[in-house]
Amino acid sequence: MLILQSVLLSPVLWLLRQLQAKKTLLGWIRPQQGREITVDELQKHNNEEDGVWVCINGLVYDLTDFLPMHPGGAKIILHYAGKNASTIFNKFHAKDVFTKFLDPEKCLGPLVGDLEPAEDITASEEDEEREQLRGQLPKLSKVFNISDFEYLSKRILTPHAWAYYSSAADDEITLRENHYAFSRIFFNPKVLTDVSDVDISTEFLGVKSSAPFYCSAAAQARMGNEDGELSIARGCGNEGIIQMISSTASYSLGEIVEAARKNQPQWFQLYVNEDRDISYNTIKQCEKLGLKAIFVTVDTAMLRRREKDLKFRLFDDEDEVSSTESHADDPLMNFKDVRLTWEDIDKFKSMTKLPIVIKGVQRVQDVLLAIDHGVDAVVLSNHGGRQLDFSRAPVEVLADVMPVLKEKKLEEKIEVYIDGGIRRGTDVLKALCLRCKRRGIGPAIPLRQFHLW
Repeated sequence: MLILQSVLLSPVLWLLRQLQAKKTLLGWIRPQQGREITVDELQKHNNEEDGVWVCINGLVYDLTDFLPMHPGGAKIILHYAGKNASTIFNKFHAKDVFTKFLDPEKCLGPLVGDLEPAEDITASEEDEEREQLRGQLPKLSKVFNISDFEYLSKRILTPHAWAYYSSAADDEITLRENHYAFSRIFFNPKVLTDVSDVDISTEFLGVKSSAPFYCSAAAQARMGNEDGELSIARGCGNEGIIQMISSTASYSLGEIVEAARKNQPQWFQLYVNEDRDISYNTIKQCEKLGLKAIFVTVDTAMLRRREKDLKFRLFDDEDEVSSTESHADDPLMNFKDVRLTWEDIDKFKSMTKLPIVIKGVQRVQDVLLAIDHGVDAVVLSNHGGRQLDFSRAPVEVLADVMPVLKEKKLEEKIEVYIDGGIRRGTDVLKALCLRCKRRGIGPAIPLRQFHLW
């Protein structure tokens, strides 16, 4: 069952990269004019020889050419060939994944006639057991720390979801070091000071926040809870925390914004597409929807091997496993844009009034370059240890960056946030102390692991 779940949970951005931009329609795909597909016609196209058609949310798509590109292989698509795959598709994906990014010619037209959605073959007895455990979850007031969340998450999530959320690159040294670095920082507390009136609110890029941290972007929140990013939007709105929306969210950008409160501040995390027009239009969409900043991820030129996650992909299909043993042909390895440069950042700055932040900075020199290019903020991050193993912990980079900015009198030129390793409130406080300034520290607590309630 894990293969069937894992292939449906493939990173959306990889799909965007592989479909190649010149044939991509920005916006909703329009069905071919004047064509309607009958149920009989759909059902005849149920194999590679006759064509692989599926119905999703009332529209019929030709996925024949997409079979060899599918991150999880052709198996799951072939199972639903000639069928109504709406239920299984909507279980894991944003509704606009195909309609927004698939070649418009592959949308054949609306389905005419009634066809019940095909059975969800990813369901299992283990899922029922997990749902029972979900119903027995303690109240949030009884969950005291991140370790408690992790313990509960591992019991509730599917094995693949847990592997996906918790995995990191190679030997996962950086994943562990991100937090260990905080354990080497100690306080020098001041005493006999009146602390009866404490205010932890702050501002990020001119936007008020009730606390000096934000909810960072993370992919596929729906794997943990059916509401996924929608519940994150509501929770952040209730608590006055800023939400960063992922490019690879399991709901569409519009749906997530709609779930938020009126005037609730939200940011967008942007993976830059090989076709820059797609990214430009995404930024314009963010402007129209009222988002407050664009966070450009700059540390994913090549997706690293996340072996814990990879072990759950295709493991029960010997042919497909053998074809990816070297990982050279693994679709996840193509999750990249090697051409991203500072010139792209300049272009983004020139086309929008929204603040531009670069996420994934790991050197003092790049922070200085960001200032030269007019970037509004940087996120010191190694992608949670999920990219280059043996990258330095963000809090250590922070300790290097701030003295240099102070020496060069550049502290007011840019806001500096960190992302990674935060597990307790004392870690947030340590980052604030190193910043020597109340505003602008945004440790990204990995909420993606804990969408359980």
